[in-house]
Amino acid sequence: MVAVVVVEVEVEIVVVVAVVVVVAVVVVVAVVVVVAVVVLVVAVVVVVPHFKTALRAVSAVRVMPLWLFALPVSSQWSKGHDP
Repeated sequence: MVAVVVVEVEVEIVVVVAVVVVVAVVVVVAVVVVVAVVVLVVAVVVVVPHFKTALRAVSAVRVMPLWLFALPVSSQWSKGHDP
């Protein structure tokens, strides 16, 4: 009878260890998914608006030389005027 009891205890330990490992893997996967979602939300909420602002600034700087040609002649420096 002693041998049967030892076998049953070993089986229970293996089952408990397997359950603990499965639960740990599920918890780790859940944490990774939550962190990925948080990073994605932060990227969309914080980074995307700044990226759009940067694109607007770059396009404004690129178009700015065209604005200089559109200025009226009276606003431009005359040849005899010192800056």
